Amino acid sequence: MAEVVTKGVGKVERTADRAEVHVSFETVGSTRNEAVDRLTARVAGVEPALGRPGVQVRSRQLNVHDNWDGKRRSGSRAMQNYVLRVDDVAELDGLLGAFVEAEPTWLNGPTWQLKDDADAVLEAQREAVADARRRAEGYAGALGSRLGPLQRLTDGDAEGWAVESHRMAAGYGGAPGAPPQMDQLNLEAQQITVTVRCTASWALLD
Repeated sequence: MAEVVTKGVGKVERTADRAEVHVSFETVGSTRNEAVDRLTARVAGVEPALGRPGVQVRSRQLNVHDNWDGKRRSGSRAMQNYVLRVDDVAELDGLLGAFVEAEPTWLNGPTWQLKDDADAVLEAQREAVADARRRAEGYAGALGSRLGPLQRLTDGDAEGWAVESHRMAAGYGGAPGAPPQMDQLNLEAQQITVTVRCTASWALLD
């Protein structure tokens, strides 16, 4: 029996309800102890902000090492990296403002996410199958045949589904100034596109 194989794509948009933020603080000193002491003082101001409702510290990483100028030791450096997940996006501006006031070496975020994408994935799967069927019906009509029943269905491109989002990033440094007005950066929750691809095989009827 003849068959036709088609690919389908389904895309569904949802408004993000979770954000991830990466922040780094870095200090230098003549010794490792001095660098760590300065780092401790630097991050002391932001630790209370990490207890805000809906804020989770997913990772804290400390890195301490010596600096070298050729073969000559030239002081030490200490760095602390945070990975934060913000489940209450209303807290995001306040959290970012607290970090910026502490003068981070690097702040990257927010990266927008969905807390639960199950419903969006199911809807995208239905759209992907419908798209594959429309394509198959078009080929069947072009051949003067009728589209028969589905024979096989597989996730396409070995990726199953993927989430597309936008990232806002900024680096901060320099002398402390006026308190940052994070709301003026318009870091609203963005649209997340859930994409599903499938490959379908259909029978062709005379």
